[in-house]
Amino acid sequence: MKNNNNKEEQQVQKQEFLFDSINYKILLIGIAVIALGFILMSGGGSKDPNVFNEEIFNFRRIRLAPTTVLIGFGITIYSIFKKSK
Repeated sequence: MKNNNNKEEQQVQKQEFLFDSINYKILLIGIAVIALGFILMSGGGSKDPNVFNEEIFNFRRIRLAPTTVLIGFGITIYSIFKKSK
């Protein structure tokens, strides 16, 4: 009875993470790039609701921020599919 408990405890202690540490680092970089894209998208509003602000249609919010978010998703997907060596 005692030997069975020891074997079970050893098996529990030998559990490994799903990914390697490099995968987690790449995943965190991807999440940071996605967050940067959303930060770039923010702003451009008007303080007065009766006044239209053309700033919401500038290059940063229309092209740069969505591209940054998509690149971040690509990095995240790459980190998931990267095989361990």
